[in-house]
Amino acid sequence: MVLGLRYFSDRVGEGAGQPVLNADIGEELMHVQPGVSIVLGSRPPESPGTLYITTKQLVWLSDVDRTRGYAVDFFSLSLHAVSRDPEAYPSPCIYTQIEIAAEEDESEGSDSESSESLDISKITEMRLVPSDPSQLDMLFQIFCECAELNPEPNEEEEEEHNWIFSADQIGDATGAMEEESDWHFSQNPTSSIGHSNGGHDLARTVLELQINDQRFEDAEEMERDGNSDHHH
Repeated sequence: MVLGLRYFSDRVGEGAGQPVLNADIGEELMHVQPGVSIVLGSRPPESPGTLYITTKQLVWLSDVDRTRGYAVDFFSLSLHAVSRDPEAYPSPCIYTQIEIAAEEDESEGSDSESSESLDISKITEMRLVPSDPSQLDMLFQIFCECAELNPEPNEEEEEEHNWIFSADQIGDATGAMEEESDWHFSQNPTSSIGHSNGGHDLARTVLELQINDQRFEDAEEMERDGNSDHHH
């Protein structure tokens, strides 16, 4: 399983062509959206191309350079959202966060972005900017449908068994929840919607219940201590 963004140049047909799909794994084309610019990290947008959404991956192919294209599997997309906030990005777009291999966790830095040869394996953010912004909601819906076809490995097994959390895990998850809340609140809730792959909502609910139960137990204990003091 290869995480992250990768170069893609396997095309068939005349002109700009179309991506070659992997029939061995049952890959099918779900949607074709022409006139889409791609933005990698904080680099400037590339010239418009065509976005191909399949049951397994996103493929963007340049309309002017047949050798230029990018692809990312849906299981590498940790988040995708519609962004219409001009403070986040000047043009309405689909914003995505890309999960990369562990050894690449430092993500793209200023050095890699300023160099001529970009290491796309370190790219953790990608924006897809359609020439027609009215297509954003439809594209987002297709993203969601295809993401559901590609659940995280062993996700069902993890949901069955990960009901018990240690104190350290609760602390780590609480910190992660606070960081995630910071990201969501930094966006304009009226101008963006998002979808996070994976069964995080269930885990968060369980954690919140456990944390609230602990607070309730603490309150009961304090009340009992206060009552015992009155009896003495």
